[in-house]
Amino acid sequence: MKKNNTITKTIDLTQPLSDEQKQRLTAVANLSDEQIDFSDIPYNPKAEWTKAVALPSSKQQVTLRLDKDVLDFFKKTGKGYQTRLNAVLRTYMEANQ
Repeated sequence: MKKNNTITKTIDLTQPLSDEQKQRLTAVANLSDEQIDFSDIPYNPKAEWTKAVALPSSKQQVTLRLDKDVLDFFKKTGKGYQTRLNAVLRTYMEANQ
C-alpha cells in the first residue's frame, strides 16, 4: 500500500493579520536566503508540484447575474470574495473538462 504524504491545511483568509504577525512577516521578508534557517526542512529530491498551474495573466470584467443568497454568501467571507468565487468556478471548470 502506497503511503499518503499529503498534508492538508485550512487557512482562514477572512481574519486580518495581527500586528505581531505583520512584524514577523516583515522581518522574514527582509532576510537574505543565506540568513534563513532551512535545516528543519527534510530534503526530498523527488518533491514536485503535481497540481501547479500558471493562472491566466489577466482577468476580464463581466456583468453576471447571481442569486442574491449566493452573492451574499461570498460577500460575507470578506475582502477577496470575487477571487474566491473565481476559484470555485475554476474548480468546476477543471473538473468538467
